[in-house]
Amino acid sequence: MSIPTLTPLDPALESLVDQAERLLAGRRIAVLTGAGLSTDSGIPDYRGQGAPVRTPMTFQTFLADTRARQRYWAGSHLGWRYFADAEPNAGHRALAALELADVVNGVITQNVDGLHLRAGSRHVVDVHGSNDRVRCLSCGQFFSREDIASRMTVENPWLGEPELLKLNPDGDVDIDAVDEMIVPDCSVCGGMLKPDVVFFGEFVPATKFMQGAAIIRSAEALVVAGSSLVVNSGIRLLEQAVKRRLPIVIVNRGSTKGDTRATLKIDAGTSEVLVALRERLAS
Repeated sequence: MSIPTLTPLDPALESLVDQAERLLAGRRIAVLTGAGLSTDSGIPDYRGQGAPVRTPMTFQTFLADTRARQRYWAGSHLGWRYFADAEPNAGHRALAALELADVVNGVITQNVDGLHLRAGSRHVVDVHGSNDRVRCLSCGQFFSREDIASRMTVENPWLGEPELLKLNPDGDVDIDAVDEMIVPDCSVCGGMLKPDVVFFGEFVPATKFMQGAAIIRSAEALVVAGSSLVVNSGIRLLEQAVKRRLPIVIVNRGSTKGDTRATLKIDAGTSEVLVALRERLAS
């Protein structure tokens, strides 16, 4: 595993990181991550500073509207390669190094990009699912996204190779010409397929939330990195730490819904702060 190196911090940020070190040193740390952690890997953020206003696909629309499913799968297929080619950044690798050093006891992520696992983290709970899996809504069979993408390429040759497309945070692109789109179906039962991610209007699976809560229960501190905590799952997990009176450090550009509950808020990029914390806590 590649270990990120420390770059000099400006004095104000270094002072905040020093405060975080004093709060976290000697404690087992649970980490909750959001989209802001993956922006340095080229994956855009829904709610970060400068993020465009979007109206993402809802679960109800996906189920009810055939054309909406065509548009979703066409855009998702075109964006998949860009999404899948993203590489873990220094923040991901710093967290993996902290887990290897037995400082971090687990990562709970709201991201669907799989970058924590690719960076080397072993105990990861993806509460919103993972974009590299596809699930049949009828029989429950799982498929590799690569396999589904290969099928779609054969069945929809008109899609061609995407050029100069703008990737959205959930790994799709916007596309309107979908009349010829053949939507993949389940090769086992013929049922409706859906990427194994939580859509807007869909509940986080109870087992996933319980696994995330278990990481916080076994920790002695919580670090939130790159999440605005607007999504209900994030703020509910934060409340688990608040109830246990754990030290809470939030690292995020811009305000979050958890700022008033944090022991320390650091308004900065996640990569530089996590690398600095790795240098201080895992040495």
